[in-house]
Formats: sequence, C-alpha cells, structure tokens
Amino acid sequence: MTAHDAINVRFFAPPADLAACFTSFYRLEVDLPEGEVLEDWLQPEWANLRFFAGNPPMADFTDGRPSSEVRFQATGPSSGPAHFRIGRTRMWGIGLFPLGWARYVGLNASEHVNIVVDGERSPVFAQFAPLCGKLCTREHSDKRQFAWLAEFFRALAPPPRDGARIQKIHEIMVDPHLMLVGEFAYRCGLSKRTLERVCLRHFGFPPRLLLRRQRLMRSLAAFMLEPRANWSEVIDRHYHDQSHFVHEFHAFMRCSPSEYAAKPHPVLSAFMAERKRVWGSPVQALDKPK
Repeated sequence: MTAHDAINVRFFAPPADLAACFTSFYRLEVDLPEGEVLEDWLQPEWANLRFFAGNPPMADFTDGRPSSEVRFQATGPSSGPAHFRIGRTRMWGIGLFPLGWARYVGLNASEHVNIVVDGERSPVFAQFAPLCGKLCTREHSDKRQFAWLAEFFRALAPPPRDGARIQKIHEIMVDPHLMLVGEFAYRCGLSKRTLERVCLRHFGFPPRLLLRRQRLMRSLAAFMLEPRANWSEVIDRHYHDQSHFVHEFHAFMRCSPSEYAAKPHPVLSAFMAERKRVWGSPVQALDKPK
C-alpha cells in the first residue's frame, strides 16, 4: 500500500454563521498496517484542535517541545514547522482563525505560540475537552460528528467585542500586494502601536512577522499545489531575489527549500490536493477568513 492509498481526508465547510472563526473542519483517516507510520512536517498555521480515535501520533515543533501521545492534541499559532509521525488512526481537525481564537480561547495568543499540548490537561484548551466524547470514537458518521461540532461551537461562546477589528486586520493582512507595516496600519485605520498590540493578542505575532509569514505561506502553498514546480516558479514576487527567499525559508522552516522538498509530505500533500479539489483553493485564499 502506498502512502497516497493509506490516506483519506474530507473537508467540511464551516457553517456560514461560524465561517469567520475557522480555517476548516476536516476528517482524516490513515489506514496503515499495525506498527507502520507516516512522517510529515506541517507548515506554519493558526491554532489547531485535533481529536484522535485511537493511536494518536507523536508531534513536536522544532524548538524541542514534543507532545505525548494523547487523544486531544492542541496547538497555538505557529511560525515554524511541526514534525509528526502518525500510524493507523482516525482524526478530526479544527483550525481556528484569529477571530476563532479570540472568541473561544480569549487569551493572549503571543503567550501560546509554537506549542503542542494535551488539550484535556491544558487550561488553555480544556473548554474543548467535551468534544473528546463525540470525536475520539469511530462509532458515529462524519455527518453526525460534524453536526455536533457546529452545535458545540455555536453554544460555547458569543462573538468577541473586538471581532470586526480582528477580521478587518486579517482580511488586509492576506492581501498579496501588502508589503509594509506602515501601510498595513494605515489601511486598518490604526496606529502601528495599536496594530502590534492587537496582532500579538489575537494573531500571536507582531505585524512584521505576520507579513513575512504570509509571504512564505503563499510560496509554500503554490509549491504544494503544483508538485512538479520549481521553487523559482512559485516564490512570491515580493522577495528581492532567490537568496532572500532561501534566507526567509530557513528562518521559518529550519531547512532549505531543497531540503524541505526532499522530505516526505504524504499527509500535507493529501490535504492540499483535497482542498484544491473541493474549493479550488487559489493560493491567495488558503488563509483568508470566510
């Protein structure tokens, strides 16, 4: 069995009234013989909640903080790759946009970046632990479990008071033409200091790093969506030259572009391919709030 054959992923569009809070809801099945594992490296992403029905993976960020094997793994916003090994399992994943973090977590995101923790034991994510009883099992259909997710999040917390400002910042941040923090602040109608405060609290990182991260993510997404492409064909136009791109790539991904391309990406490739099939997934919209 090939890695491609072992993976089945299904995306569920968030309900319209919740769409601005979530990157996606997705169900992953890994069908491997007992004892075999797949290895992959996730790219920087927003906070994620992952619930496993048996055989949870080991995961760690490159700063050396590995998770234990727990049925509910939670991560904060990240600015680097997360390495994991996964065997035969069934998983539900929930990605939180910054607006979702503000609504359902409400803590300072900059204090919880680049972490992977046991969601049932962490006071940051414990409010999501009741979902374990619904999702960490194979006894229910995808449709029923997704319905429970929508019901749960509708009832969990009201929209945050700062929601409109958070969403405006996010929509402007993902504009591929945006380059400078000064322009970022101006278009948001905020001072640079206020923009930095809001970004740190709800997005996890200062504005300059967010723009650098976004630029790299556009390049990474383009490469993953076109697996036969060369890096020179997909790097974002705002990089000064190839060496600038390589330097920034290493700063975020802790390896060179060629080293990253040589690594196996069975899970991430399956995710990108399915997302493209379902939604078309133009590169610029991969991180765009609905």
